[in-house]
Amino acid sequence: MNRLVRLVLPILATLLVLGGLAYVHRVDLILSGVRFLSQRRYDVAPNRPIEWQTGGDPEDRAAADRPPNIVLILADDLGWNDLTFQGGGVAGGTVPTPHIDSLATQGASFTNGYAANATCAPSRAALMSGRYGTRFGFEFTPTPDGMMPLATLAAESIDRVSLRERYLFDVEDERPYEEMGMPASEITLAELLATRGYHNVHIGKWHLGRVDGMAPHEQGFDESLLMTSGLYLPEEDPEVVNSKQEFDGIDQFLWASMNFAAQYNGGPAFAPGGYLTDWYSEEAARVIEANRDRPFFLYLAHWAPHTPLQALREDYEALDHIELHRERVYAAMIRSLDRGIGKVLQALEDQGLADNTLVLFTSDNGGAGYIGLPDVNQPYRGWKMTLFEGGIHVPYFLKWPERIEAGTEVDAPVHHFDLYATAAAAAGAPLPTDRKIDGVDLLPWATGDANGAPHEALFWRSGASRSALIDGWKLNVSDPPGRTWLYEMTSDPTEKRDRSEAQPERLASMLAALDAHDADQGPPGWASRMSAPVNLDKDGSLDDAPDDEYIYWSN
Repeated sequence: MNRLVRLVLPILATLLVLGGLAYVHRVDLILSGVRFLSQRRYDVAPNRPIEWQTGGDPEDRAAADRPPNIVLILADDLGWNDLTFQGGGVAGGTVPTPHIDSLATQGASFTNGYAANATCAPSRAALMSGRYGTRFGFEFTPTPDGMMPLATLAAESIDRVSLRERYLFDVEDERPYEEMGMPASEITLAELLATRGYHNVHIGKWHLGRVDGMAPHEQGFDESLLMTSGLYLPEEDPEVVNSKQEFDGIDQFLWASMNFAAQYNGGPAFAPGGYLTDWYSEEAARVIEANRDRPFFLYLAHWAPHTPLQALREDYEALDHIELHRERVYAAMIRSLDRGIGKVLQALEDQGLADNTLVLFTSDNGGAGYIGLPDVNQPYRGWKMTLFEGGIHVPYFLKWPERIEAGTEVDAPVHHFDLYATAAAAAGAPLPTDRKIDGVDLLPWATGDANGAPHEALFWRSGASRSALIDGWKLNVSDPPGRTWLYEMTSDPTEKRDRSEAQPERLASMLAALDAHDADQGPPGWASRMSAPVNLDKDGSLDDAPDDEYIYWSN
């Protein structure tokens, strides 16, 4: 039994005996206990300004041989349909995202860009290492102590029809949350760029470990402004509008466990300086100004639009045409994300750095079904926590005015780990030769100098769910329930026509390729705590029906 549960249960047992409480009240008490303990886990000091380091020579700013600055912007749980690029957008396209869209219209859009995983942390491991995370045990997303059993307990108390069983695993040798991460032996992108004299700065989410040399300021980043917990503002702040999804157990756990906190280079926790998305963007602009006279790598890892859903009141009030409260809050969060990226791009312009800066933009995975918005990944099927396209087909943009022609489109499938190799090539940093690097430099495709595809095949694995993309065919496997799906992606990119029965030889060939890939990977670095069913076609606010299709996701 994990540590948080051991702490909470004695308190709850006493209250239950004294009060004779009903089941649903027991759930409320458990979540109250989680909140009580999380708020006392550490003290959060008042906000303090960050004094970003400066350096370099102003005369070198326009030097012809200066390597490009590199800015990697990562959104969290951004749905394919959240951007107005190519005719999408939240609330029927009524929430414009002009600044994010500009990265594609003024650079290159990889229309078949794929996340490394359908949940956040394994994708981040691939981005930072240039490798399949499964090569070094990073298969499952680290979760806080007690999250899975308590979120499951909360889910079971919700008045919604769920026809599929969840499997909770009794993990005997359970590693603490802080120890689950990317081994310090991996060579991060920051460590690689440091060999070329880059000043490396991280802002936002990390989720790759916090101890044993795994924290960002120990993995090649000279400076790290770390998201220590995930409230965008304190829940009771007058400037915030909250949306709690009462139909989702994960959401209930997050509201109970999150704080409003940050850290700088592993120091004591302090309160962020405003609404989290805006604050990160403003600090990123300050980093650009501080480093204008030397090459820098800025990894801006936004939390938005991940739950808990919290929006600035002014953004919420600007979208009064949206009737559904949770959609309006979500749309306001997208509005803030786009505004913030606009600030970053403007800072590059103001410092005269825009032309010689490579800006990379993507999302760690697709939009989540548990926010209760059915169109978040349209036209693709599935959600975060599935290897269907809705879970892993993500926006994927490269902008570098000195090298990449505006409006470039590339259809070849590419992967998160390619951004590692691309940034390294732009900086002139040789890739490590003592290990397999899976990423490929995409600049030849972005500049029109390469033909064909960067990869013959791509693979994904997270316990019960596995997938392969080979020669335009996509295989999805889920066990449980012991299902395979096979799709011809050129004619069926939204995965509606299963061809597994009509193509038995191709199915067998792709299963063999997937098995061979898995045999070349390492074992998980920590055990899965749960396998849960995910309805492929209904968002989390809707009841299951007997004939619904679903997969199982392990974490």
